Amino acid sequence: MKKKNEGDDNGGIGEGRVMLSAFLSVLCFLLVGSTIAVACIRASALRESFASLALVAPDRNPPDFDGGDLFTVPILELQTKVNGAGSSSYEPARAVSAEEERPIGRNDSIAIKSPHRKRTVTKTKKIEEGLARARHVIRKAASTWKQSAPTISGGIYRNPRAFHRSYMEMERRFKVFVYEEGELPVVHDGPCKNIYASEGRFIGEMEHGRNHGFRTKDPYSAHVYFMPFSVTWMVKYLYKPLTYDVSPLQQFVSDYVRVISTRHPFWNRTQGADHFMLSCHDWGPLASKGNANVYNTSIRVLCNANSSEGFNPQKDVSLPEIHLYTGNISPKLLQPNAAAPRPLLAFFAGGLHGPIRPILLRHWQNRSDDGDHPIRVYEYLPDHLDYYTLMLQSRFCLCPSGHEVASPRVVEAIYAECIPVILSASYVLPFSDVLNWDAFSLQVEVSEIPRLKEILMAVSPYEYLRLKEGVRAVRKHFVFNEPAQRYDVFHMILHSVWLRRLNLITE
Repeated sequence: MKKKNEGDDNGGIGEGRVMLSAFLSVLCFLLVGSTIAVACIRASALRESFASLALVAPDRNPPDFDGGDLFTVPILELQTKVNGAGSSSYEPARAVSAEEERPIGRNDSIAIKSPHRKRTVTKTKKIEEGLARARHVIRKAASTWKQSAPTISGGIYRNPRAFHRSYMEMERRFKVFVYEEGELPVVHDGPCKNIYASEGRFIGEMEHGRNHGFRTKDPYSAHVYFMPFSVTWMVKYLYKPLTYDVSPLQQFVSDYVRVISTRHPFWNRTQGADHFMLSCHDWGPLASKGNANVYNTSIRVLCNANSSEGFNPQKDVSLPEIHLYTGNISPKLLQPNAAAPRPLLAFFAGGLHGPIRPILLRHWQNRSDDGDHPIRVYEYLPDHLDYYTLMLQSRFCLCPSGHEVASPRVVEAIYAECIPVILSASYVLPFSDVLNWDAFSLQVEVSEIPRLKEILMAVSPYEYLRLKEGVRAVRKHFVFNEPAQRYDVFHMILHSVWLRRLNLITE
């Protein structure tokens, strides 16, 4: 009897276990079902999100399109890769490389899960996709202009629609990371007065400007990286006068690249191809030789834009030399009187620097046989004459190169609404990737200097008025504003850098 009672108890326990097991099975089934339902809903939401994105986004892989010469110098094909300057004595550097393997941080990637595949889209890939869209819409704009409005090709822009579209894309997308390494005064500062003012004004606006919105504190979101050292201040603080030894400048550049490439991964990803420096000093190109990749691969923004001395228009940017004696434009040049007479045919005053000015002075200094159309050329301006007044009285302003190719007289002439006459060899003119210099200047070969008056007198009244209108229209692109304003020289410099970045594809 006792055993029977024990058996009954075991039977009750067994029945309980069966019921518990059944309950757990039902619960597991419900949980699995709800999980599958949630996953399906999330996958559907993701598909809808991608579908809505596709409605507004341009083709990720747009078809090949021949838009012609979108921008004069480097942009025959927007998707070509930047190569090092082959004429340099340096061994050509690898311009573009695959992104180095490295751990992905919390803020460095976006993970997307779907029922079909799993992938990780890095910020670098998102940047490249955005640039591909920009290339596509710029090409489309260039094509529209080529096909529908050929009559406006005589304006100050080589392709107005392409420039406008590119500028809009730059304002929408372009981000610049400014390295914080380095100490004052050689880094994060520069001259804002006198002949190298372009250097300091750009560095200052990039460091402290709050209106333009191009600077980013997130280096992983940047398109380009700015090395904010000043070659002019290097010459002032590191160079020993009269030694003509530029090795301290080159050593500084070498050390700076070593520091940023050690502390950050960005230089090593492309060997500096998406990095840029800026210098208006004549020795900017020499200083850049401190690192072979800076010289051959990086974007160098230089006033000394001499194509016969290593300046590569495909990757480098020509910086306008703007002489601001007090840090601002002379009051005489702020608003030239359009109705004022201009009795002088041409004017120049300047020292005998370089190979071109002696030729100019030999043929045209102290000429007394000019009649009603005088050309005034001086080595030293007499005390009773005023430089800017003579510019304002001249129809053409002669702009010969000095020791180096750039001349501040080009921009001074534009301010004075005096047609610039470029007398130079191998000078890549500022912003010539988008500006049509033939619409607001004359370029005369050095060999033609003896015929200078004949050439200038051959300009018809209609042609002269066209050139003068071009000078007035282009002026805004050569003015520094504080704070920076749309389309001014600060924005034009950035736009030239933006074009070089468009021309670069990381693998």
